Amino acid sequence: MNPRIEVLSEKKLIGKRLQMSLVNNKTSELWQSFMPRRNEILYSKSSDLLAVQVYDIAYFDAFKPNANFEKWATLEVTRFENIPPEMESFILTGGLYAVFEHKGHSTAIFDYIFTNWIPNSKYNLDHRPHFEILGAKYKKGDPNSEEEIWIPIKEKL
Repeated sequence: MNPRIEVLSEKKLIGKRLQMSLVNNKTSELWQSFMPRRNEILYSKSSDLLAVQVYDIAYFDAFKPNANFEKWATLEVTRFENIPPEMESFILTGGLYAVFEHKGHSTAIFDYIFTNWIPNSKYNLDHRPHFEILGAKYKKGDPNSEEEIWIPIKEKL
Protein backbone atom coordinates (compact mmCIF):
# COMPACT_ATOMS: atom_id res chain seq x y z
CA MET A 1 0.00 0.00 0.00
CA ASN A 2 1.78 3.09 -1.22
CA PRO A 3 0.53 6.53 -0.31
CA ARG A 4 0.28 9.54 -2.52
CA ILE A 5 2.60 12.39 -1.51
CA GLU A 6 0.97 15.81 -1.24
CA VAL A 7 1.94 19.32 -0.25
CA LEU A 8 -0.83 20.59 2.01
CA SER A 9 -1.75 24.25 2.24
CA GLU A 10 -2.55 25.69 5.64
CA LYS A 11 -6.08 24.92 6.86
CA LYS A 12 -8.29 26.81 9.31
CA LEU A 13 -10.20 24.46 11.61
CA ILE A 14 -12.77 24.88 14.36
CA GLY A 15 -13.59 22.16 16.84
CA LYS A 16 -13.07 20.61 20.22
CA ARG A 17 -10.00 18.98 21.77
CA LEU A 18 -9.08 16.61 24.57
CA GLN A 19 -5.83 15.35 26.05
CA MET A 20 -5.59 11.55 25.98
CA SER A 21 -3.27 8.58 25.61
CA LEU A 22 -3.66 5.22 23.91
CA VAL A 23 -4.37 3.68 27.32
CA ASN A 24 -6.78 6.46 28.32
CA ASN A 25 -8.41 6.90 24.92
CA LYS A 26 -11.16 9.54 24.98
CA THR A 27 -11.87 9.60 21.24
CA SER A 28 -15.52 8.56 21.65
CA GLU A 29 -16.08 11.17 24.35
CA LEU A 30 -14.56 13.86 22.12
CA TRP A 31 -16.67 13.03 19.07
CA GLN A 32 -19.85 12.58 21.13
CA SER A 33 -19.42 16.12 22.45
CA PHE A 34 -18.60 17.54 19.00
CA MET A 35 -21.02 15.88 16.57
CA PRO A 36 -24.31 17.23 17.98
CA ARG A 37 -22.87 20.77 17.75
CA ARG A 38 -20.96 20.67 14.45
CA ASN A 39 -23.74 22.53 12.65
CA GLU A 40 -23.12 25.55 14.90
CA ILE A 41 -19.83 26.14 13.04
CA LEU A 42 -20.25 28.84 10.42
CA TYR A 43 -18.29 29.20 7.18
CA SER A 44 -17.43 25.49 6.83
CA LYS A 45 -15.66 24.58 3.58
CA SER A 46 -17.24 21.11 3.38
CA SER A 47 -19.01 18.50 5.47
CA ASP A 48 -15.77 16.48 5.81
CA LEU A 49 -14.67 15.99 9.41
CA LEU A 50 -11.00 16.19 10.34
CA ALA A 51 -9.62 14.18 13.25
CA VAL A 52 -6.34 15.86 14.21
CA GLN A 53 -3.62 14.55 16.54
CA VAL A 54 -0.93 16.81 18.00
CA TYR A 55 2.05 14.96 19.51
CA ASP A 56 5.01 16.13 21.60
CA ILE A 57 8.28 16.18 19.68
CA ALA A 58 9.57 13.03 21.46
CA TYR A 59 6.27 11.09 21.25
CA PHE A 60 7.47 8.70 18.51
CA ASP A 61 10.98 8.15 19.94
CA ALA A 62 9.79 5.14 21.96
CA PHE A 63 6.38 3.50 22.18
CA LYS A 64 4.72 4.49 25.46
CA PRO A 65 0.98 3.76 25.50
CA ASN A 66 0.56 6.10 28.49
CA ALA A 67 2.09 9.10 26.67
CA ASN A 68 -0.40 11.93 26.28
CA PHE A 69 -1.28 13.68 23.04
CA GLU A 70 -3.97 16.13 22.00
CA LYS A 71 -6.83 15.03 19.74
CA TRP A 72 -9.18 17.39 17.94
CA ALA A 73 -12.59 16.84 16.31
CA THR A 74 -12.92 19.59 13.67
CA LEU A 75 -14.38 21.07 10.52
CA GLU A 76 -12.42 23.19 8.04
CA VAL A 77 -13.64 26.77 7.73
CA THR A 78 -12.95 29.72 5.46
CA ARG A 79 -12.59 32.15 8.38
CA PHE A 80 -12.53 32.31 12.17
CA GLU A 81 -15.70 34.22 13.04
CA ASN A 82 -18.46 33.45 15.53
CA ILE A 83 -16.68 30.43 17.04
CA PRO A 84 -19.28 28.48 19.03
CA PRO A 85 -18.96 28.40 22.84
CA GLU A 86 -16.69 25.60 24.12
CA MET A 87 -15.02 25.30 20.69
CA GLU A 88 -11.66 26.65 19.56
CA SER A 89 -9.83 27.60 16.40
CA PHE A 90 -6.83 25.61 15.17
CA ILE A 91 -4.45 26.33 12.31
CA LEU A 92 -3.22 23.17 10.61
CA THR A 93 0.16 24.15 9.20
CA GLY A 94 0.90 23.13 5.66
CA GLY A 95 3.70 20.93 4.44
CA LEU A 96 4.55 17.55 2.94
CA TYR A 97 2.26 14.64 3.80
CA ALA A 98 1.96 10.95 2.94
CA VAL A 99 -1.74 10.28 2.30
CA PHE A 100 -3.01 6.74 2.81
CA GLU A 101 -6.46 5.90 1.49
CA HIS A 102 -7.80 3.35 3.91
CA LYS A 103 -10.85 1.10 3.91
CA GLY A 104 -11.96 -0.69 7.09
CA HIS A 105 -10.75 -0.37 10.67
CA SER A 106 -7.68 1.84 10.93
CA THR A 107 -5.61 0.29 13.75
CA ALA A 108 -3.53 -2.09 11.58
CA ILE A 109 -2.77 0.61 9.03
CA PHE A 110 -0.95 2.73 11.61
CA ASP A 111 1.32 -0.19 12.51
CA TYR A 112 2.13 -0.61 8.80
CA ILE A 113 2.82 3.12 8.33
CA PHE A 114 5.16 3.51 11.30
CA THR A 115 6.96 0.14 11.31
CA ASN A 116 7.11 -0.62 7.59
CA TRP A 117 6.37 2.23 5.20
CA ILE A 118 8.27 5.11 6.87
CA PRO A 119 11.45 3.12 7.68
CA ASN A 120 11.57 1.78 4.10
CA SER A 121 10.70 5.05 2.36
CA LYS A 122 12.81 8.06 1.45
CA TYR A 123 11.00 10.03 4.19
CA ASN A 124 11.20 10.60 7.93
CA LEU A 125 8.30 11.52 10.16
CA ASP A 126 8.01 15.29 10.53
CA HIS A 127 6.90 17.07 13.70
CA ARG A 128 3.56 18.50 12.63
CA PRO A 129 -0.03 17.42 13.32
CA HIS A 130 -1.30 14.11 11.94
CA PHE A 131 -4.90 13.92 10.77
CA GLU A 132 -7.61 11.88 9.12
CA ILE A 133 -10.25 13.15 6.74
CA LEU A 134 -13.57 11.52 7.46
CA GLY A 135 -15.59 12.25 4.33
CA ALA A 136 -18.84 10.99 2.80
CA LYS A 137 -17.57 7.38 2.63
CA TYR A 138 -16.64 7.28 6.33
CA LYS A 139 -18.99 5.13 8.40
CA LYS A 140 -17.97 4.66 12.03
CA GLY A 141 -17.41 0.98 12.87
CA ASP A 142 -18.31 -0.24 9.36
CA PRO A 143 -15.74 -2.56 7.69
CA ASN A 144 -16.47 -0.77 4.38
CA SER A 145 -15.74 2.66 5.85
CA GLU A 146 -13.22 4.80 3.96
CA GLU A 147 -10.96 7.60 5.19
CA GLU A 148 -7.74 9.37 4.32
CA ILE A 149 -4.85 9.22 6.78
CA TRP A 150 -2.42 12.15 6.49
CA ILE A 151 1.05 11.62 8.00
CA PRO A 152 3.52 14.55 8.09
CA ILE A 153 6.81 13.68 6.41
CA LYS A 154 10.11 15.22 5.33
CA GLU A 155 12.76 13.86 3.00
CA LYS A 156 15.62 11.94 4.60
CA LEU A 157 18.92 13.78 4.45
